[in-house]
Amino acid sequence: MERERDALIAQAKSWLAEDPDPDTREELARLIDAGDTAEIAARFAGTLQFGTAGLRGELGAGPMRMNRSVVIRAAAGLAAYLKKQGHTGGTVVIGYDARYKSADFALDTAAVMVGAGLKAALLPKPLPTPVLAFAIRHLGAVAGIEVTASHNPPRDNGYKVYLGDGSQIVPPADAEIAAEIAAIRTLDDVPRPSAGWETLRYENIVGAYLERTDAVLTGGSARDVRVVYTPMHGVGRDVLTAAFERAGFPAPTVVAAQAEPDPDFPTVVFPNPEEPGAMDLAYATAREAQPDIIIANDPDADRCAVAVPDADSVEGWRMLRGDEVGALLATHLVHKSARGTFTTTIVSSSLLSRIAAASTGTPYTETLTGFKWLARVDGLRYAYEEALGYCVDPEGVRDKDGITAALLVAELAAELKESGRTLTDLLDDLAVEHGLHATDQLSVRVQDLSLIADAMRRLREQPPTVLAGLHVTSAEDLAKGTESLPPTDGLRYHLAGDESGAVSAARVIVRPSGTEPKIKCYLEVVVPVADAAALAGARTKATAVLAEIKADLSKAAGI
Repeated sequence: MERERDALIAQAKSWLAEDPDPDTREELARLIDAGDTAEIAARFAGTLQFGTAGLRGELGAGPMRMNRSVVIRAAAGLAAYLKKQGHTGGTVVIGYDARYKSADFALDTAAVMVGAGLKAALLPKPLPTPVLAFAIRHLGAVAGIEVTASHNPPRDNGYKVYLGDGSQIVPPADAEIAAEIAAIRTLDDVPRPSAGWETLRYENIVGAYLERTDAVLTGGSARDVRVVYTPMHGVGRDVLTAAFERAGFPAPTVVAAQAEPDPDFPTVVFPNPEEPGAMDLAYATAREAQPDIIIANDPDADRCAVAVPDADSVEGWRMLRGDEVGALLATHLVHKSARGTFTTTIVSSSLLSRIAAASTGTPYTETLTGFKWLARVDGLRYAYEEALGYCVDPEGVRDKDGITAALLVAELAAELKESGRTLTDLLDDLAVEHGLHATDQLSVRVQDLSLIADAMRRLREQPPTVLAGLHVTSAEDLAKGTESLPPTDGLRYHLAGDESGAVSAARVIVRPSGTEPKIKCYLEVVVPVADAAALAGARTKATAVLAEIKADLSKAAGI
């Protein structure tokens, strides 16, 4: 025991000796001086794993936390990978958000790239992730890095990697980069000059991005829509309001308490529009401003949330699900005669497939979860995922983009308003035409990751045969892969409708989250709707069935 303790302290002191950050050096020194071996052991239990989401984790000292030492190693590994791919001398674009240490991580990355013989172009200030994704293609870069933890809690940060096509990395690139990172013995082996990179001019790179946003809208289309907007303490405000002004929309009313970038995210528990309470200030602002719609971005502005007036809600507003916004944008694009493939993920609503099928000449496909897969679809024209991510201009930004999605939502709302209708009216039309596709999610956050593995094992060993009285007609273990999907840790169940015909089909997918300590279960129920008068009953039925599926699935998984 004493020997293990000594080895642990020696490992921590070795890390401390090369840590370039005075903040984390002080933090680790305190732990060593206090003899806090439990906390030190947690920091040195392994290394933060580099995967298809890049890196994401809690800020702090040690190899299991996000810090400058970890980022320098990640940057050096990426540089080595790029050089082996023949990109020596190529440009790497680096962006960052307003979280703690983001600017430091970005500067370290620029120094490592220059030290490795690559060119580095640094965005001029904290900017939305879509601007970075745009810059990669716009500048002909060989790769891009965005330092962000998106909508994670304030204590986190992350490191998202894109290759030269503007898409996030996928296997096998992630494993090959991870191998290069693992091969770095010490930071002394990583050259880090104090200059040599380019800092891009704001008016040039953001100006080019804003010019590209023009492609999203139809010239001469309606623009009269009043919007309340929140950037949720993130970096979206200046770019979004500039895009709205450029397009000729009225200036959005910005939620004052959430307008400025703030890494503490003081008004929300989680800076994610989907989380309970996150939209409360936006609703309060809307009750004063009386807008037509509410739009929210997450902190790095790659996601877009939309809320609509709802007289039955206590707040007077209802946040649309990502699947609802996804269907609305798809319908709008079909009406704009968009050409190309429409795609979504296996956990999103199947309604998009119905919309595409009803539109002559619109191919449809599904991918695994995440825009790293969606963005790679051949002939892509439109992609969305239920977690509020939408790609409406893949030639400009081959990733989710909360700015251009907001523009397209505003255009649709303005066009509907011009004809005396609303987004809710259009959703009702879709339900009557294609059936009510009601979705919900059972999401459980855990402290102990083994609970997620236990739940997945339990479902694999004893898959449910009936959920909410609906028979499971197929149970797929997605870890084995399918004809159209690579292997992933997930389970998919298709359910038959009921004998009365009140439910025509249902579907459940269970998977561990790729970015948070959660197990996620995605539920969908399809209820036929004869006419508008039947909508209320259909919604009541769908809500009841979804609740029953949740309860039965929770019991089967032990969560």
